[in-house]
Amino acid sequence: MTSHDVVNACRRIYGERRVGHTGTLDPLATGVLPICIGPATRLDQYLVGHDKSYDARIAFGAATDTFDAMGSITETASVPSEVGEARVARACLASMVGFQLQIPPSHSAIKVAGKKAYELARAGQEIKLEPREVTVYDAGLVDISFDEETGYVNWDVAFTVSSGTYIRALARDLGTMLSCPAHIASLRRTRVGSLGIEDCHALGSLEECQKGVALDPVELLGFRVAFAKGEAKSKLENGNPLDSGDVELFVLHDATYEERMDACSSLLSSADIPPVDGEPISIVCDGSLKAIYAYDAAQGRFNAKTIFSVGVSRG
Repeated sequence: MTSHDVVNACRRIYGERRVGHTGTLDPLATGVLPICIGPATRLDQYLVGHDKSYDARIAFGAATDTFDAMGSITETASVPSEVGEARVARACLASMVGFQLQIPPSHSAIKVAGKKAYELARAGQEIKLEPREVTVYDAGLVDISFDEETGYVNWDVAFTVSSGTYIRALARDLGTMLSCPAHIASLRRTRVGSLGIEDCHALGSLEECQKGVALDPVELLGFRVAFAKGEAKSKLENGNPLDSGDVELFVLHDATYEERMDACSSLLSSADIPPVDGEPISIVCDGSLKAIYAYDAAQGRFNAKTIFSVGVSRG
């Protein structure tokens, strides 16, 4: 199932055409896929670019044209004995941590001359993609196993990476490092920014739960919060700037679902630090997210970035 298939399923379930996701999952992959529905689709610009975490199984012994198990095998080889050694695996993974220039897979959604790279690759065209700046924050070895049927040696690895990093390409590069072809056998995304897999629901459960699975966009965005009342509410409805005196900033603290449902007000505290130039804030009015404003230090006021005419439900 592709990310677009999930979007289409949500359109049917919720009876809403305005549905989008904030980060494509490879067809092989499972896990976290943030979905925005209705007015929340306008939040996508604020929900992209986050660091991501994955649980990956890297199979050594074969390479594929897509760098994962969904592709056609392009090379096989006997697996050197050192690939099965934990000390070797940990050393190789440690060498990948940090900034690097990564060449993306040709089977990717990157646009080339107006077309997606994977479309050109499937048509048999040779594609040269430019290296991209990425960062691997963590690459921890979880387990090493041997597949008697295939002869592959599998590394189970927990990665945390910057947005735009291809785990498939990391598998390719590890294979090159060890002179042994490799590919991704399985991949599960466990976190996108502050959204963890424990916050998510299976697609099959949405028919029954529907709106009951909605997350609080204010919490997900992670911006500081202000509540529009009185004159500020009138200005907000017209998209007018808000003076500093109109805005009292609050910080929303992390909490469990049960704590949020029990007493939302107790999760807020006044912000002691003044706003900085360009800082976005969430504006809540009548219980819903009504706008995103940003601070203009030169003018000493907050200007509207995105206004939601009907508001975004807070779950």
